[in-house]
This record gives sequence, C-alpha cells and structure tokens, in this order.
Amino acid sequence: MTSYGTDLLVILPELIIVAAACLVLVLDPITPPSRKELLAWLSLGSLALCIGLTGGQITVLNVRLSAFSDLVVVDAYARFWQLLLYGVTGLTILMSLPYLKLERLHLGEYYGFILLALSGMMVMVSAADLLTIYLGTELMSLSLYVMAGLKRSSPRSLEASAKYFVLGAFSSGLLLYGISLLYGLSGSTRLGAIAGAIGTKGFEDPMVLIATILLAVGFGFKLAVVPFHMWTPDVYEGAPAPVTAFLATVSKGAIFALLLRYYYSSGAQQFRPVFLLFAIIAIASMLIGNLLALLQNNIKRILAYSSIAHMGYLLVAFEAGGSAASEAIAFYLVAYFITTIGAFGVVTVLSAGERDADTLEDYAGLFWRRPMLASIFTLMLLSLAGIPVTAGFFAKFSVVAAGASAGIWGLILILVITSVIGLFYYLRVVVTMFARVREEAPRAEPHAMSGSYVLVALTILLVWLGVYPVFFLNVIRTVVPM
Repeated sequence: MTSYGTDLLVILPELIIVAAACLVLVLDPITPPSRKELLAWLSLGSLALCIGLTGGQITVLNVRLSAFSDLVVVDAYARFWQLLLYGVTGLTILMSLPYLKLERLHLGEYYGFILLALSGMMVMVSAADLLTIYLGTELMSLSLYVMAGLKRSSPRSLEASAKYFVLGAFSSGLLLYGISLLYGLSGSTRLGAIAGAIGTKGFEDPMVLIATILLAVGFGFKLAVVPFHMWTPDVYEGAPAPVTAFLATVSKGAIFALLLRYYYSSGAQQFRPVFLLFAIIAIASMLIGNLLALLQNNIKRILAYSSIAHMGYLLVAFEAGGSAASEAIAFYLVAYFITTIGAFGVVTVLSAGERDADTLEDYAGLFWRRPMLASIFTLMLLSLAGIPVTAGFFAKFSVVAAGASAGIWGLILILVITSVIGLFYYLRVVVTMFARVREEAPRAEPHAMSGSYVLVALTILLVWLGVYPVFFLNVIRTVVPM
C-alpha cells in the first residue's frame, strides 16, 4: 500500500464521519419529512462504526500512528477523546429525535452539520500542527454557527446564530494571527518544532509572549471564559435545546484536549506571565459566572453562566500542570459532559412545539407532575454543584487535589468560595421543582421516550462515577499520559 493509502487508513474514522455527513446532506432533499428519522439512524450507524474502529485501536495503547507527514497524530490520547466525542454526539442525536418532531423541524441537515462539527473536533484532538488545529476548529465552529440558527421561525435563534458567527469570526482571526506569529518565530507550524523554538528563545521574547496570548484569547472565545464570554448566554438561550447541549459539551472538551497537548508540550503554562494570564481568566470566570447566574430566571441562561464557571474550575487544574492535572481535567470533563447533557436533556424532553421549556415557571411543581424527570434534573444540578455521591463531587475533588499538589492555594480558595455561591442557584431550581403550586388546569407536556431512556442511562452513569470512580480513573491514567 502506498504512503498516501496508509495515511488515509490512519484517519479512516474521520473519513467515515465526513462521508456520512455528505451522504445525509445529499439525501436530505429527496427524503420525505416523515422519513427524516432515517437520516438520524444513518448518522448513528456511522458513529457506531467509528466507535468499533477506535475502540479496537485503543486496546493497542503503545501504538502511535501519524499521517500526512505528522500533521495528524493518532495515539491513545486522541482515541480516548474521540470515543468521548462519539458518545456525546450519539446521545445528542437520540435526544434530538422527539424534539425535532415536536418542533416540526424536518431538517435533515441538522444531522449533517452535527457530523461535520464532530469531524472538526476529531481533527482537533489528533492534530500535531497549528494549521491542522485551525482547520478543525473552523470546521467545528462553522457547523455550530448554522446549527444555532436552525430554528428559523424563532427570532432568538436567528439572533443567536448571528451573534455567535460575528464573535466567533473575530476570535478565529486572533487565533490565526497568533499562529502566523509563531510560524514567523519558528519557521514551522508543527507543535514539536514550535516547542523547540520557544525553548530556545524563551518566553521572555516579547513576540513569543504576544503569540501565546493571542492563541489564549482565540481559544478563550471558543471556551467562553471571561472576558470572552459575551456570546454565551444569548446563544445558549436562542439555540434549540439539543444544539445548546452539544455546544456546551463536546466543543469545549475538544478545545481543552488540544490545549493540554499544545500548552503542556511547549511548557507555556509554566511561564509566569502565561500562568498569570490564565489565573486571571480562571478567577474572573469563577466569580462572574457564578454571580451572574444568581441573577437569572431562565434555565438556559443559568446553565450558560454555570458553564463559564466550570471552565474556570478546569483552568485551576490546567494551572496546576503535571499528570495529576491532566487526569483531573479528563475526569472533570467526562463528569461535565454527563451532567450538562443530562440537564439540557431535561429541557429538551420538556420542550413542546412553540418554545423551549427554559423559564423557571416551566419547572414550578415539576416533581408533582413528572417525579422521575424532576429527580433526574435534581441529580444533574447537584452534580454540577459538586455534591457527594455524584460524578461532579469527585471531579471537583480531583481538581482541588491537583491544585493542592501544585500549591496554588489562592485559586483553590476562590474555587471553594464560588462553588458555595453556585450551590444557591442550583438549589433555587431544585426548590422550584419540589414546591407545591396551586391547582391549575392540567398542563400538556410532551413525552419523549428516546430522550427519557438517554436521561436514565446518564443518571446511572452519573451515580456510578460518583460512587465508584476508580475504574474510569484507571482508564484515564493509561490513555492520558500528558
């Protein structure tokens, strides 16, 4: 087999996802509205095939494959993140089926754009070159811009898409400018060559520092950390609920995966000005995210500001550095995926034709109407708050332990204080669900069986990881040796 054929085999999962996305987009115009679900099952089939291929490869942990002259590196680290991305994408599609039917959004391109966004994320987590990272980031971002505005009858959805596009384009420009500076300094866009050049010049070089800051700003917009968070609440509120779930989870996981690979390999986070930059961002995100969430009456906006705070928590572990921090970040993101998908999944299941169920009033007395759904949402919120017996508790504990091992006590203190603040707005939603409300006319609520099954599975996983996290931690220690 030629070298070119070998390269294509290395990126076979990416090719399968892109081919499935193109097939969905081609079949969409000729598929009747009543049969659009077939496109969803086609998408799920492609994900199942990729899970089989990638899962088979991950058992051979010491094998490191590269393609296209080391532009892409497929190792255990990349395979681990790709498997997570497949799983969350599949859950999003399953939750979307009843939602799209109730909203009468017979749009097959929804599944095509989900797969295209996923392919961009897959490239990001396996990229060994800044231009490859940029291409993957843009493929992901452009797909998400379109998905945010798929609810064309809603002005809020169209506004969300436009806002996301404008600010996202601005952040992409900054990211590309940072890449161009690093290329000028090192003569290469390969991560290894850049790390070597930075090691020679040192971060004291003003151009190296400026380039590093520009990359941090570009990635900061994608992560929605303060002060690059302006788009987050409006986009989360305006986008359809399943899209918001997808946007809030996998896109941020992919960004953090490549941040670990780039910054840890270059040693950037150990340089004091870079450390201070991320420390300021982490502190601002934890404080502003939690404080602004206290003022919200919209569930989506509460979860939006909550996600900003959680990115701040993750940056505490990122600042710690070392293997303990890498493991803490990986476990935290898994717990965050489960809880956030579950929380937005409840919103998705409760949403009916006209609008999403995103106001606090929609959840008043929910326990007395849908006790199972209210109990699941309660567990998800408690996990986000870091309450014991949930995955969120051990995730936050691992972040604190990583920070303590590095001696960053100031960041840990702010994490603890802001976590207590966060508990108030999570409990506010819980109290609303369990409160008795005066008798009204029976409220018609949608019943989405596939979404409910997904929520039950997520709840079981949430409690399992909270009670017995050792198995998954051992997996992480094996495949995330950063």
